[in-house]
Amino acid sequence: MSLDLNKVKKAQENIKGVARRTPLFYSSTFSKQSGYEIYLKCENKQKTGAFKIRGAYNKIANLTQEEKERGVIASSAGNHAQGVAYAATAFGIKSTIVMPATAPMSKVNATKGYGAEVVQFGEVYDECYTKAVEIQKETGATFVHPFNDEDVMAGQGTIALEILEDIPDMDAILVPIGGGGLIAGIAVAAKSINPNIKVIGVQAEIIASTKASLKAGKVVTVDGVKSLADGISVKTPGDISFKYIQQYVDEVVTVSEDEISYAEFKLMETSKLIAEGAGATPLAAVLADKIKVDGKKVAVLISGGNIDIAMVSKIINRELIMQKRRIGFNVELQDKVGELGKLITKISVLGANIVKVRQEQNWDEKGLEFANVNFEIESQSKEHSREIIKTLKESGYSIEGIKLF
Repeated sequence: MSLDLNKVKKAQENIKGVARRTPLFYSSTFSKQSGYEIYLKCENKQKTGAFKIRGAYNKIANLTQEEKERGVIASSAGNHAQGVAYAATAFGIKSTIVMPATAPMSKVNATKGYGAEVVQFGEVYDECYTKAVEIQKETGATFVHPFNDEDVMAGQGTIALEILEDIPDMDAILVPIGGGGLIAGIAVAAKSINPNIKVIGVQAEIIASTKASLKAGKVVTVDGVKSLADGISVKTPGDISFKYIQQYVDEVVTVSEDEISYAEFKLMETSKLIAEGAGATPLAAVLADKIKVDGKKVAVLISGGNIDIAMVSKIINRELIMQKRRIGFNVELQDKVGELGKLITKISVLGANIVKVRQEQNWDEKGLEFANVNFEIESQSKEHSREIIKTLKESGYSIEGIKLF
């Protein structure tokens, strides 16, 4: 175990001018909601869309010329893939990346765009890692591990240096955990600067391999399905990174898939930030009241923002439904010019967004002078939805078939 503050500071010099110094900003919304002073460290604004370029570039910078000439190979769910591809191309060397067959196409295409040859295999990181090892033996390329490597950890640890340079009296840092390299590097750097700072790891509860390993006192493999936080869906933590976690990390908590989705939604809605599932897990822990910190200042690491736009749409729709902010109902109107326009205007004035509207003529005993109009609208909250329906009824509209989606 040779990772220390000096190695992290050396890594900071190696990546200077390559990796961005990402913003750390105070969130009044999440601070009010949690009772802490919440600061968001936005690695989703990093080159390649995630923190991984830090560790990948530092690792390749430390390779010998002979190792560089053989090229590099890596396995990754997506973010490390892009970091390695970017770094390898910057050094003018060949890179091959094995990615899960289920990896978001945005990550696959971005990795290819940075110059790597991509091989897709398996469903989670552990399966594509096995494939990458096979290819490495065949080609002799240098393996760049996504987390179980001290040079990679040192690069990731530069995040802690930036946080504590910006706010020296930070009380805690919340970090997502997959294989453990990110939190190992951050914990070593942070604790070396301030032994009293709290470092808390966050995992998806459906594949919480590090939490299980800490409980067992040794590295264990867990059965688990792919999480919404695909970047940290790792069945077995790294044995090297795990030793640093045991020594330096204060606590590991878990969050549910619902809590991850909610955190992603809130980041979009209130902070105008796009985060992938793994990147949202630390905030999920805050919003679900999973952490306890004696001090007030808490840095929440948004580790990446590489998410398919189609998934963003699904999360938004899901959360609107879960929060009862999308409702449907039928209104019976007189079928004459202007009536539908009046109702649409009234709904808009009440602050709702009309998603769908469909008018159907009635063929019942009331005759052809009436029509049913089916609405689907979005509101600001469940209470807002109820207030809209209440106001429309008080205005004399006949509302039926109400659905709180």
